[in-house]
Amino acid sequence: MSMDRDKLADFLRRSRERLRPEQVGLPAGPRRRTPGLRREELAQLSGVSADYVMRLEQARSSQPSTQLLAALARTLRLSADERDHLYLLAGHRPPEGVRAGSAVRPALRYLLDRLGDTPAQLLTDLGELLAQNALAEALFGCVCLLEADDRNIVWRWFTEPSVRAAYPPEQHDDLGRERVADLRAAATRRGYDAAATSLVDRLTAASPEFADLWQRHEVAVRRTSRLRIVHPVVGPLEFDFEMLHAQAEDQRLRLFVPPPGSGTVAALERLRTLAPACTHR
Repeated sequence: MSMDRDKLADFLRRSRERLRPEQVGLPAGPRRRTPGLRREELAQLSGVSADYVMRLEQARSSQPSTQLLAALARTLRLSADERDHLYLLAGHRPPEGVRAGSAVRPALRYLLDRLGDTPAQLLTDLGELLAQNALAEALFGCVCLLEADDRNIVWRWFTEPSVRAAYPPEQHDDLGRERVADLRAAATRRGYDAAATSLVDRLTAASPEFADLWQRHEVAVRRTSRLRIVHPVVGPLEFDFEMLHAQAEDQRLRLFVPPPGSGTVAALERLRTLAPACTHR
């Protein structure tokens, strides 16, 4: 990740000029030529030399450290989005924010519960299944009742043969590669935090196939595809698969939409009567 000195200089200068002295406890004073902070004031409040602030704003500086960026972000009262932008312009990965984890976002829960005609699942970015609607339970079973470590769709794909049995054999290679490439993209976005590293380590130890695919270093966010699923009771089903990403990208809504006019629509109606009696979703 490279540093963009010109854009960093412009962003810092404009952020400084937007900040009023009284917002940081300084008197406005009658002799100010501009309403914003002076460079010397930004430097003093951030614990950095005025000369270095000047070189940053003139696009002549060395790459600032993450500690210095954090101090500048605090002094400039940057929002989370602005702070992340500052880090990226400086050539650093933004600090990891608070992730939703296993707490289902209310808006996504609301949407999930109203998708009565479409199998839908809610997952974390690493693939842990958090919730699913009744039609998804009828299609895939009561996966949400499993222990947390066993609800991960990547883990189940590579360690549970029964999971693959629901898909035609000719799809297995592509689906395995898609899952691994998507997991790598999520792990990289997270900066290989503890949760991502633990999952990759577990999978590598449990599945030689996963370990081989992981070594290929393929990366691709999974968004849409055509899927075929073979249900043991209602038979073959075809779906347009869609993965909707929350803005924070740590939770996703996974939709299985039957193509209009296909036999899958009627099969889902039959499947609805077979919904398992899961105690919670």
